Amino acid sequence: MAKKAELLEEAKSLGLDVNDKNTIAELTAAIESKQADAPSEQLNEAGDEGKPKIDAVAEEAAAEEEPKTAKAGKRSAKALKEAEEKAAKEARKASDTDEEAEKPKHVQKVRSKLERSSKNYRKSAEKIEKGKEYGLKEALELAQSTSTVKFDASVELHVRLNVDPKQADQNIRESLVLPHGTGKAVRVAVFGEADDVAAAKKAGADIAGSDEFLQQLDKGEINFDVLVATPQVMAKLGKYARVLGPKGLMPNPKSGTVTKDVAKAVSQAKAGKVELRVDETGIVHTVVGKVSFDNAKLLENAQAVMASLKSAKPAGTKGTYVNTIYATTSMGPSIKIAASEM
Repeated sequence: MAKKAELLEEAKSLGLDVNDKNTIAELTAAIESKQADAPSEQLNEAGDEGKPKIDAVAEEAAAEEEPKTAKAGKRSAKALKEAEEKAAKEARKASDTDEEAEKPKHVQKVRSKLERSSKNYRKSAEKIEKGKEYGLKEALELAQSTSTVKFDASVELHVRLNVDPKQADQNIRESLVLPHGTGKAVRVAVFGEADDVAAAKKAGADIAGSDEFLQQLDKGEINFDVLVATPQVMAKLGKYARVLGPKGLMPNPKSGTVTKDVAKAVSQAKAGKVELRVDETGIVHTVVGKVSFDNAKLLENAQAVMASLKSAKPAGTKGTYVNTIYATTSMGPSIKIAASEM
């Protein structure tokens, strides 16, 4: 009631015709309406004398709305204009980005390796039945027939073993002289003392020497495929390990290239000695001959490799020893061989 009394007094002071019967809401609305009409009434009462004052107020409001400029710096007219242009550019850029995002992206079709291969390769691959596991003899015959290169390609075997090369006892490394050789002319170098050099040359070594051989290495001349050394001179080859190691040419007792009988090592290398060694993924890659080989000779070489890997099975290996076997030729399609063939 006190609030209503206050509103009644205020309404009467404004000259409104109100009484106790009016509600608080009606009184409040009447007062607000009267107050809203007050400026226009004051303006009419002021007449021409009030116009300058209102114009001045309008000018002050307009001045407040307009940004104040300076002669130089961020608030100068030039800087403000540049800021507006930059904001407009960013807005256009954002609009373009949104439009690009709405457009459906074109997904490029990725072709398979077979689709990207040559016509001759695809024709050869058609001879191999998908998903079939071939016998060793049949796979080697098929590998020979699918080679389309113009040179005498090598026939290779790739065997994935269930071993962990990081474990010393499972890091398989064997050497084997193939019954019919690899079909490749091997250049053999021998590093040893004077007597060993003479024996190596007699056995058919392409390069044999002592200190003069090291001079060739200093010049970066590596004209050999196999390097044989005697235990007495191995210390001198230590400084060349970074050059010979990555190329697989560093002599090693496990591969039979560090030996006192250099003549025997040279003969074996010339006869077609291969090294069977698992890579970091547990796969053995080896050559078993050439496409020009008679199939029977090729089969004997492959069987010798299989037998050597089988005998090298680590005692700690559990479960399946051979995961997969593939035969292929240089630049030819691969043929899966049944793991039971080993």
